[in-house]
Amino acid sequence: MSANPLEQPAGAVPSVDRAPSTGEPGSPNPMLVVISGPSGVGKDTIIEALQQRGHRPAYHYVITCTTRARRPNEIDGVSYNFVTVPEFLAMRDTDELLEANEVHGNWYGTPRAGVRDALIRGQHAILKIDVQGAEVVKRKVPGALLIFVLPPSLETLAEHLKARRTETAEQMEIRQRDAALELARKEDYDYVVVNEENRVDVTAERIEQIITEEERRGPRQVAV
Repeated sequence: MSANPLEQPAGAVPSVDRAPSTGEPGSPNPMLVVISGPSGVGKDTIIEALQQRGHRPAYHYVITCTTRARRPNEIDGVSYNFVTVPEFLAMRDTDELLEANEVHGNWYGTPRAGVRDALIRGQHAILKIDVQGAEVVKRKVPGALLIFVLPPSLETLAEHLKARRTETAEQMEIRQRDAALELARKEDYDYVVVNEENRVDVTAERIEQIITEEERRGPRQVAV
């Protein structure tokens, strides 16, 4: 596998329902940005690196809802919105979620209001979601900017999953099997960026560059 990012520029997408500006600092062309990839590729770490860069108020990180148990290093309302299964299903059934998928035995979903409010404010709505969720978003919001995060190798991905020590041996096997299938979906994305080992700042910088480049291309279809 190449060490260099396999990057494919997005094609032109017609503008529909561009979010109005409120006069607050933000982007003239707010986008729905999906950062996705297999479990263990480092999505959480990349988001943290983006947040620490102290960049523009044009970024808003939408917090995913999940029914899975909170890990020791996670904070409710920051890492995820941790909810019960009945609470999650109620949100899904009332169309409060832009996408909702069961992954590895737990539910994950993106609050629609968080995305819509960010776009109305003129902010890029940044989503950190799994490959299934990204597929749903692409179908519902054709103009979303999809970025796939690729590990430098399957071996590195397996090492990251083991290092987390949050899954059983059976769960690990399922995640590794699913990862191989998810990696095959990278061609469905606008850009593919390799998250090189111990170079998360480089990955975050490249994602920032992609967002800036696409912002300059003009409005995308962002109606949610």
